[in-house]
Amino acid sequence: MRLVFPNPGLEERIPSHEDLERMEKEEAGDRPKWDNKAQYLLTCVGFCVGLGNVWRFPYLCQSHGGGAFMIPFLILLVLEGIPLLYLEFAIGQRLRKGSVGVWAAINPYLAGVGIASMAVSFLVGMYYNTIIAWVMWYFFNSFQSPLPWSQCPLNANLTDLVSECKRSSPVDYFWYRETLNTSDVIEESGGLQWWMVLCLVTAWTVLYICCIRGIETTGKAVYITSTLPYVVLTIFLIRGLTLKGSVEGIKFLFTPDLDELVNPSTWLDAGAQVFYSFSLAFGGLISFSSYNSVHNNCEQDAVIISIINGCTSVYAATVIYSIIGFRATEQFDACLNENIMMLLNAFDQPEGTITESNYDEMLQKFNSTGFGSEVLQGLSLNTCNLRTFLSDGVEGTGLAFIVFTEAITKMPISPLWSVLFFIMLFCLGLSTMFGSIEGVVVPLQDLKIFPKNFPKEVLTGIVCFSAFLIALIFALQSGNYWLALFDSYAGSVPLLIIAFCEMIAIVYLYGIDRFNEDIEFMIGHKPNLFWQVTWRVVSPLIVFVIFVFYFITKVTAKLTYITWNPNSANFPVLDTLPYPNWVYVIIFLLAGVPSLSIPGFALYKLFQRFCCKKTINKHELSTVSAKINMYDAPIKS
Repeated sequence: MRLVFPNPGLEERIPSHEDLERMEKEEAGDRPKWDNKAQYLLTCVGFCVGLGNVWRFPYLCQSHGGGAFMIPFLILLVLEGIPLLYLEFAIGQRLRKGSVGVWAAINPYLAGVGIASMAVSFLVGMYYNTIIAWVMWYFFNSFQSPLPWSQCPLNANLTDLVSECKRSSPVDYFWYRETLNTSDVIEESGGLQWWMVLCLVTAWTVLYICCIRGIETTGKAVYITSTLPYVVLTIFLIRGLTLKGSVEGIKFLFTPDLDELVNPSTWLDAGAQVFYSFSLAFGGLISFSSYNSVHNNCEQDAVIISIINGCTSVYAATVIYSIIGFRATEQFDACLNENIMMLLNAFDQPEGTITESNYDEMLQKFNSTGFGSEVLQGLSLNTCNLRTFLSDGVEGTGLAFIVFTEAITKMPISPLWSVLFFIMLFCLGLSTMFGSIEGVVVPLQDLKIFPKNFPKEVLTGIVCFSAFLIALIFALQSGNYWLALFDSYAGSVPLLIIAFCEMIAIVYLYGIDRFNEDIEFMIGHKPNLFWQVTWRVVSPLIVFVIFVFYFITKVTAKLTYITWNPNSANFPVLDTLPYPNWVYVIIFLLAGVPSLSIPGFALYKLFQRFCCKKTINKHELSTVSAKINMYDAPIKS
């Protein structure tokens, strides 16, 4: 017995297989199409493979047992990522609509799922493009030698180095003061930083130009934005492997600590990384797949893109840790050389007596005598441990704008490597933003908020300009704290709820049997047992478990944020402060409103039906994203 909830009027709301064939032959409708299969795959790869593959996955590997993290990551990629990716590709291709249109067609009360996806895409896109603006700022500053973050600037009197930089480091100073000009606390908003405003204007202008006509323009841009990062990664890998210590970094990354496999947080982080690295539940993948031919092999697409995504994460981690290994070795050598100089001076030894190779032997020799032991106790030698420097794991902006930029300053011809690195980040971010904009513009068309013939160029411009105006909050002195808040809550809980609703809607409202028949019609065979089991039970259960544990973790954790405060007694160590109480309102707006739009829109439709006596029919649910002739569609019982 199969459990399927009653869903009256479904046949009237969706095109039949005959309608789809007729649309394919007559080219009915006003939806654009991909020029070729490669363009579609590159667009999806660009949307899925983003900054998280470069700066979050390596950190998770390093902090969860190195190579051991690959085991839960690959298992959950197969059981969670690929099935949900296949589901979104298939339903978008079958119903030929954006996220709002797809879920409204399945059931009018589910339109809130598409609205939630649109809201999350808009919120995440705002701060994601701000990161692109930061990347552009560093890119513009890379065309000088020496790099501006390689040394501290002089003070106003030109008599000494700037105190704040002298007490911290050049890379920290350039990031927190020269780039962000960050305030001490989130309450001190400060004014707009004009250089960041200009970078934001540039970032949103470039994005608008690329998205001005939807896939007609983004489809051309992805030939560069989706392929160039792989070229740059390969160049960095070749260069990295020639640097001292790079192999140590790679070995440290992949050396497995199997004890981590019994740690629940390892599996939860692996599941969350799989989920977010595929850009699931944003709505962009549904829109992209709707532009395909009705008989496109979406199953093959899901598998190919999943393999590319997983391999890219591992490849990027290898590249990043080859450079981090070089940085750690440089730090270790500097630490050891400082100790050697102290020993040479303390024991009045000629230069060359103590070297890196015999350091431990000489230290033991000095320590074996009473006089030498007393001298060593008064020297306060540094503790130099290569693994300690390697385990100094950071993620996100800390990895890109502090750790990696510091490593670049130690490389020959550092401006060249800096330019290449930030070009790579720019392309990764921009190609992901294509999907975010698509996930907003198409649902707005489906909702008929704007007139039927409203130009898409103007609509895209309105979306980009509105996002830019709100994103100016990230150009304030407190902007970094606001971005961290958006990053923590805008794209977390809502996406898990949306994904869970998507799978339940397909299996138990649309009907898994109908879905299987649709896929057989589209690709020539029904999904096998693996897809059946994952769609019905395994994938929804994994997403639900991740949601529960994530929600409990967030609710029970004390809300804090990290600040850069030169006046702190612990400076340059970052301070951890509690958020002010009004932040709870912001968190509700970021995570609560998109999540509650799903039941909220359902209640609105229910109220509309019973209180306003308004009939919800197929004409109200038709969308501008799927114009086909349905007047003669057969009605099945």
